[in-house]
Amino acid sequence: MHCTNHNPRGLREPLLPQLTILAIFILVTASLPAQQLPAGTRDAASERQQDPVRSQAAEALAKQDYATAARLLSTLAEKNPNDAQVLYNLASTQDALDQASEAEATYRRAIAAGPNLLEPHLALGLLLARTGHTSDAHAELAAAAAIPNGDPILRARAYRALARLDQSGNPSGASEELLAAIKLSPETPDDILLSGDLAQATGDSAAAETAFRRLLATDPDNIQATAALVHLLLLQKKADQAETLLAAALQKHPDDPTLTAQLASLYQTQGKSAQALPLVEKLHAANPQDASISRLLAGLYSRNNQYDKALQIYSALSAVTPNDPTLLDDQADALIRLRRPADAQALLQRAVANPQAFPSPDAYGIAASHLAFAASANNDPATTLRALDMRAKVLAPTPSTIFLAATAHDKLHQVKEASDLYKQFLAAAKGQFPDEEWEARHRLVTLEHMK
Repeated sequence: MHCTNHNPRGLREPLLPQLTILAIFILVTASLPAQQLPAGTRDAASERQQDPVRSQAAEALAKQDYATAARLLSTLAEKNPNDAQVLYNLASTQDALDQASEAEATYRRAIAAGPNLLEPHLALGLLLARTGHTSDAHAELAAAAAIPNGDPILRARAYRALARLDQSGNPSGASEELLAAIKLSPETPDDILLSGDLAQATGDSAAAETAFRRLLATDPDNIQATAALVHLLLLQKKADQAETLLAAALQKHPDDPTLTAQLASLYQTQGKSAQALPLVEKLHAANPQDASISRLLAGLYSRNNQYDKALQIYSALSAVTPNDPTLLDDQADALIRLRRPADAQALLQRAVANPQAFPSPDAYGIAASHLAFAASANNDPATTLRALDMRAKVLAPTPSTIFLAATAHDKLHQVKEASDLYKQFLAAAKGQFPDEEWEARHRLVTLEHMK
């Protein structure tokens, strides 16, 4: 079980341009004969060899002095506005300098000047993927992969990037793209890992497990493969196997945050909060800004009745993301436990104001339950009943919520409604809530005399 909002594996192939080959591109194009240059290039080979700016740009790139290279390449681009290679190299230096909008525009100019040049399509696709423009990124990467005479290694990279983009929304398509990449270049450990993820996404758990175990057979210390296999085993309810695997891996990598979080989450689901707590405290100390780890720790504090510590963490997290309804609910729950129902009620009223913001209807229903409890403790029966109505839209009643409704109607002197609900509560409780059942019977006697 992964801690909330935590993706321990992440993207295993960074979507970044291959800056280490830029100088090679410059040096090669400086000596290419005219007939080998991309379409639209105007310079003759002799002019290229005589232009000192080209050699200066190549030297700057060799030193990874991208600021100087960008200035020199800008000069070259002004002189040669249709030279696709110069434009591509300029765009790549802008990309290296995190000038995303400038790089995108220059990559597009390079593509217009040399539409069959693979590199600018690939680099633009990777840039667009990094900046969240997935649809446009997909189109550029597909164009790069489809160039028949392109460098097979670069085409394979385009296919792998496409597979990453399609991993969530189109896993079967991503599998085909990954296979196409492997046909063009040797399979990598990341390929095996991705194949396992894709198999899992399509419901083929056996193939996913085979892939992860195949990678671990050749690389037993691969943390990502271990984490992936543990995640799969937990989904398959094989907690014992997952725990054995984690224990062995943590002996070799005792400070790995992913494995530690997984073991802590496993302990948490097994009700072993006391064992999970020191693991997560250590993890939090090493990663104080990781919100998912902070929330995991706060939840463990709550389960160990350390509500003051939990509240401190929840309050800090809420200051960063004040409109997260589940975070407001967790914070309010700690406040209820600390006997601060008025503060809890204010937070919960904010949380339930936007039901669509919750990750699931059940999460919304739980927050509404907490609001009903807080309002009841705060002697606000009208709000208690409104909260219970919200909850009833998504969750079935329980003995506890029936009792809350009964006491709320009782406080509002609604005798018939209170009596009916107390009777429903007694029928559902069946001895599980002795204190509340005694109170319900006592109130029924009193209400009978008020009819």
